[in-house]
Amino acid sequence: MKSLSGDAPRRRGVRNDLKTIRTLLPYLWPKNATEMRVRVVIAMLFLAAAKGITVGVPIIYKYAVDAISESSATIVVVPVALLVAYGLARVLSQAFGELRDAVFAKVGQRAIRNAGLRTFRHLHQLALKFHLDRQTGGLSRAVERGTKGIDFLLNFMLFNIIPTLLEILLVCGVMWGLFNFWFALVTFVTVGIYIFWTVWVTEWRLKFRRRMNEKDSEANTKAIDSLLNFETVKYFGNEDHEARRFDMALQSYEAAAVKSKTSLSMLNIGQGVVISTGLTIVMIMAGYGVKNGSMTIGDFVLVNNYLIQLFLPLNFLGFVYREIKQSLIDMEDMFSLLDINAEVADKLDAPALKVTGGEVAFNDVTFRYHEDRPILRGISFRVPPGQKIAIVGPSGAGKSTISRLIYRFYDVSGGTITIDGQDIRDVTQASLRAAIGIVPQDTVLFNDTVYYNIAYGRPDASPAEIEEAARLAAIHDFIMSTPDGYNTKVGERGLKLSGGEKQRVAIARTILKAPKILLFDEATSALDSHTEKEIQKALEQVSANRTTLVIAHRLSTVVDADEIIVLEKGEIVERGRHRELLDKGGAYAAMWARQQEVAQAEATLEQNASTASPADKSEQAAQ
Repeated sequence: MKSLSGDAPRRRGVRNDLKTIRTLLPYLWPKNATEMRVRVVIAMLFLAAAKGITVGVPIIYKYAVDAISESSATIVVVPVALLVAYGLARVLSQAFGELRDAVFAKVGQRAIRNAGLRTFRHLHQLALKFHLDRQTGGLSRAVERGTKGIDFLLNFMLFNIIPTLLEILLVCGVMWGLFNFWFALVTFVTVGIYIFWTVWVTEWRLKFRRRMNEKDSEANTKAIDSLLNFETVKYFGNEDHEARRFDMALQSYEAAAVKSKTSLSMLNIGQGVVISTGLTIVMIMAGYGVKNGSMTIGDFVLVNNYLIQLFLPLNFLGFVYREIKQSLIDMEDMFSLLDINAEVADKLDAPALKVTGGEVAFNDVTFRYHEDRPILRGISFRVPPGQKIAIVGPSGAGKSTISRLIYRFYDVSGGTITIDGQDIRDVTQASLRAAIGIVPQDTVLFNDTVYYNIAYGRPDASPAEIEEAARLAAIHDFIMSTPDGYNTKVGERGLKLSGGEKQRVAIARTILKAPKILLFDEATSALDSHTEKEIQKALEQVSANRTTLVIAHRLSTVVDADEIIVLEKGEIVERGRHRELLDKGGAYAAMWARQQEVAQAEATLEQNASTASPADKSEQAAQ
C-alpha cells in the first residue's frame, strides 16, 4: 500500500489519475438510484444552457453596438430591446449556473458520503494486523483528505474546467462561423499556449510549494515540541538553542516561499504576454475588417469581449490545476485503502454461530504473526460450559494471542478453534463476537459519557438496564457521586477516570452485553492490590454460570479456576488445579513463589510505613 504520510515518493501520472476518476464515476452514477441519475442529467442540461447563453451574450451586445452606430431613427427602439435582451441573457446565464449547482449538490454530497462510508466500513473489516502496522491519524487524514478531494474535484473539474473547455470550443466555432477560419485559429492557439504555459509552470512550481509545506510543518512541529517540553527547556537553559532550531526551519521556509512567489510572478507575466499577444493580433485583424467594410464596430467589440470572457476563468487555472492534482492524489490514497484485502473474512453464505452451552475448544492450534516467528505451538485445551479455565505464563508466552484468536482478529495457522463444535472460521464474525464478552487489561473508552460507554455493550438497552449493569459492576455509586452522574464525560481514551473506574465501566458493559462466553485478558494486572480485590469480586459475580477463560499475570486471581494452563514460549508446559500445580513443584510453583515474595515485600513496606513515627516519615520522604 502507498504511504499515507506523504513522505514517500509518489509515482503519479495520467494513468493513475484516470484510474482514480474511473473509481469515482460509479458514485456519481449510482446503481438503483434514479433520483441521483436524473439530477446528473438535469445538471448537465443546465450547464449546457448556461454556457450556450454565455457564448450568446456578446453576440447580443454586438447587435446593440451596431444598432447604436446606425441611423438615429432606430436608436430609441432597437438598442433598448437588445440591451434588455442582453441583461436578461446575463441573468439567465447566472441563473442556469446556480440551478446547476443546486441540482447537483445532492449528487456530490451523496458521492462524498458514500465514498467515505464505504472506506470507513472497509477499514473496520480489515484484520488487526493492518491497524497495528498503520498510524490511526494517517488513516483518518487519508479519508478526510480523500472526501475533501472529491468535493473539490466535482466543483472545479465539472463546473469550471469542463465548462471552460466547452466555452472555448463554442467561441472558436462562433468566430469561424461569423468571420473566418483565421479568427478561430488565432483564438484557439492563444488559449492553447496559455493553458500549456500555465500547466507547465505550475508543474515546475510544485516543488517549491511542497518544500514550503514541508518546512512549515517542520517549523510548526519544532515549536509545538519545544512548548510542550517547556519545563525541560527551562531545566537546561536551552531557550536560545530552541530558538535557533526554530529559526533554521523558518529560514528554509523563507527561501522556499521566496522562490514560490517569484515563480508565481513569472507565471503571471507569461500569462499576461500570451493574453496580450493573442488579443492584439485578433484586434488588429478585426480593425482591418472594420476598415475594409467586412466587419462592423459591433464585430470589433464582439471579438474583444469573447477573448476577455475566455481568459477570465483561465486566470485561476494554475491554482485549479494544482488543487485538482492534489485532490486526485488524496482520492487515490483513500481509494487505495479499498484495494486492501481483508485477511480475515467470512466465508460465502457463512451461517451464524449457534451457542448452546458455550464450550470453547482449541485443537492442536498453531499460530505465527510472521513465517519466522512462531507464537503458539500445538495448543490443545477445552473449556467446558459454565467452567473457568485460566491461562498463565511469562510475558511473551502467547497468552494474549489466544484471546485475539478466539475473537478471530487473526486466523489460526494450523488446527482449529471451535465453539460448541463449530469451527469459528465457518461462522460469521458478527455472530462469533456477539457471543463473547471481554474485559481487557487496558480498557479504552470512547471520549463520551459514562452512559454511552456502558451502553456500548448493547446500544439498544434501556436506562434501567444500564443502571443495573453499573450496580453489578459496583460503579453506580461512584457515578452518582459525580456532578453530572451518568452524563459525566470520561475524556479521551477514558483518561478522566482511574484504572479501577475504567475497569468497572468495562465490566458493566460486558454485563450489559450478557454473553455466553467471558474472556478476561489480564483484567486486573495494571491495578493496585486493593483495587484488584474489589474488581475481582465484580468479575466473579459476572462469570457465575458462564464459560470463562481468564488470561492472568497475577496467579492469586486464578486460584479458584477449574483448570490452570501454564504457557511457556507458545507451548503448554503444565496444567491442573492450583493445589496440584503447587505440589508438582514445577514452572507454576516457581512463578507462585516469586509472586509471593514480591507480595510479602510490598506488605512489609506498607506495614513499616503505617507504623513509622511522623519524624521517620519526614525522613523517609526527604530520602
